[in-house]
Amino acid sequence: MSKLSTATKRLLLGRPFRSDKLGHTLLPKRIALPVFASDAMSSVAYAPEEIFLVLSVAGISAYAYTPWIGLAVAAVMAVVVASYRQNVHAYPSGGGDYEVATVNLGPNAGLTVGSALLVDYVLTVAVSISSAASNIGSAVPFVAQHKVLFAVAAIVLLTAINLRGIRESGAAFAIPTYAFIAGMALMLLWGFFQIFVLGDDLRAESSGFELEAEDSHLYGIAFAFLIARAFSSGCAALTGVEAISNGVPAFQKPKSRNAATTLLLLGSIAIVLLMGIIILAQKIGIVYAHSPAEQLIGAPAGYHQKTLIAQIAETVFGGFPIGFYFIAIVTALILVLAANTAFNGFPVLGSILAQDRYLPRQLHTRGDRLAFSNGILFLSGAAIAFVVLFGAEVTKLIQLYIVGVFVSFVLSQTGMIRHWTRHLKTENDPAQRRRMHRSRVINSIGLAMTGAVLIIVLITKFAAGAWIAIVAMVAIFVVMKMIRKHYDSVARELEEQEWDGVLPSRTHSIVLVSKLHMPTMRALAYARATRPDTLEAITVNVDEPDTRALVRQWEKTDIAVPLKVIESPYREITKPVLDYVRRVRKDSPRDVVTVFIPEYVVGHWWEQILHNQSALRLKSRLLFQPGVMVTSVPWQLNSSEKAKTLNIEYTAGASRRGYEPDDK
Repeated sequence: MSKLSTATKRLLLGRPFRSDKLGHTLLPKRIALPVFASDAMSSVAYAPEEIFLVLSVAGISAYAYTPWIGLAVAAVMAVVVASYRQNVHAYPSGGGDYEVATVNLGPNAGLTVGSALLVDYVLTVAVSISSAASNIGSAVPFVAQHKVLFAVAAIVLLTAINLRGIRESGAAFAIPTYAFIAGMALMLLWGFFQIFVLGDDLRAESSGFELEAEDSHLYGIAFAFLIARAFSSGCAALTGVEAISNGVPAFQKPKSRNAATTLLLLGSIAIVLLMGIIILAQKIGIVYAHSPAEQLIGAPAGYHQKTLIAQIAETVFGGFPIGFYFIAIVTALILVLAANTAFNGFPVLGSILAQDRYLPRQLHTRGDRLAFSNGILFLSGAAIAFVVLFGAEVTKLIQLYIVGVFVSFVLSQTGMIRHWTRHLKTENDPAQRRRMHRSRVINSIGLAMTGAVLIIVLITKFAAGAWIAIVAMVAIFVVMKMIRKHYDSVARELEEQEWDGVLPSRTHSIVLVSKLHMPTMRALAYARATRPDTLEAITVNVDEPDTRALVRQWEKTDIAVPLKVIESPYREITKPVLDYVRRVRKDSPRDVVTVFIPEYVVGHWWEQILHNQSALRLKSRLLFQPGVMVTSVPWQLNSSEKAKTLNIEYTAGASRRGYEPDDK
């Protein structure tokens, strides 16, 4: 790593943490709330909006059902929060739904939960950031015109912040999260105070518009389907509840109790804000259309439809623009930070899956700042792909959303019921049995509700895009099974074979030569120092004059090692060397062949392109040859000198390699 790139990394991410500093990164409740709960709380910024959007298909009269749909969503959220409070006490290790399902329902159920949550975390980032772009676009037209660019930049910024470590990201996000809660509470209280106490007739800017329904003659099953679809869209408010059960290890002690308390705070705040926004939006007469240009009658030419939150804030704080801009800013911030819940949940889950050999082991490794850096980078890349693919449109992305989280809800609650049933068979203490019976009843109600919601979501959203999420879950499930199969196969291969202890009868060393220069002389000297039984140098004749000159120069020196010339009529280097090594092995199968390859050590990345290409190709092929050892003999060029002067404290991964900073 160059000094510039290293300095840039340290400027962005900070100095590395020692492994024994992991305890200092644990979170108190006041920081854990914005870290893990921002997703669930921020969903109130787009879940009510989606309910209004779906009901707009049947016209303004259908808005009368919004409070009842909101109550249904709030009821499900309350039950899910109560259920997950049982989870964090029973399984505090951080495996969350994955651990619950694996332990109680088997590996396949756990893997189903894992794949569902991985997809859900990616979509959480994509939906939250896209919704933030829409909210900021209500106040800043430039963002509305470049939503994808804004969303990608926001994801990159979040990635950089999270790479600095969980505690630092939590401290950075605490103020915006609490500002959002305070701002929304102030807006709702002031709005209801004006309506119910002062008697003001607050009307939103869209209240005077008529709504041309796409289908105003929905009856019976069709209308019930519409209500169910609006309910399933509103259930996006439940996403993020599961993140706390996955993040229990990040809490300060007592971990389970602090996590359960944070979960209760999360649910209470989210329910109050959700119901408040829905009721206030209905009271001020907001008309929200899926296609404003086509559905809104009476709207002026070029009318830009603001988000639901923006219209409420503009109405409540009429004549006080600072209030409107404050709500717009904190809403955008909380939506951006809501993605941070996924940035904390995805890497932890990925680490657990990697530890169980279902994902590459690199996802289990902590970075310099004790964060799971590889998981963070993978999540941001996948989220950016979804944002670009769907144009940062919340309405499109939300159709893929919440399928995964409700799959995990259902399997988790099923697993918890089996957990309590199993423990009741062995528990004799009456007080403990009563507590277990109560917990099982709570989880049973949670299973019934989340199962019903999952069925509704699948029925109402499958054709609208939920099938993409399901296909992604199946694909991830299959890939993880294949990864586990590979790791198991490698483990068996390495364990089942016994080392016979038989040493090779002789060693045959070969030094590759392109020119007679200092790197070649060093390789020859090192090869002789290993005292092989046979030592020879070989060169490949790809240019006749150069080869003749090399042979003449070799003969003039006092080098005792014979030089063999391998013909290459098609000017290849790799294949003739491989063929020669195979012949040596065939003539003496019990010999070990060691190939010494001189290599340049360079100081610039672009120099690597200009050197060592033939050596890299040869090494990559020779490694597959049985009975062949490959030894690189380095020769440091002058440009590599600066690498020696780098302070080891600032090199990538120094703390993981055991080096300590000079000031410690």
